[in-house]
Amino acid sequence: MNEDRKTWMATLAVAGPAALEAGVAALGALPGFTWLRRPEVGGVMVPGRMGGTGAPFNLGEITVTRCALKLESGEVGHAYVQGRDKAHAERAALMDALMQTGRAGDVRRLVLGPLDAARKQARQARAARAAATKVEFFTLVRGEDA
Repeated sequence: MNEDRKTWMATLAVAGPAALEAGVAALGALPGFTWLRRPEVGGVMVPGRMGGTGAPFNLGEITVTRCALKLESGEVGHAYVQGRDKAHAERAALMDALMQTGRAGDVRRLVLGPLDAARKQARQARAARAAATKVEFFTLVRGEDA
């Protein structure tokens, strides 16, 4: 899988269902497809590391929905999304397949661009909330001159 595809697959995987639905609606008419794997719900073990560098351990399971489809033109799209929303997984797989066609520019502009912008805005807002709680510690020297 090339780096571009990894990037758009990650964007589709973490997109909110409503935001992805709005982007897909902006595309207008969508091509027909056949299922290679209908949306199915399952569990995935999530690994963790203490401090990001420690030994890996199993943090727990999350629910995911996955599917695969093939466009009438032959491109194959896959999706894994967190949760039980089968329609969300279908839309993500459809966008993955469309990114491999001549409509990739439209998908990038109408779907992926707004999803990336919303993700960055949410990340900045979270960073701003965290920065507001930052405490600066300093030490006063008592007694002798420092």
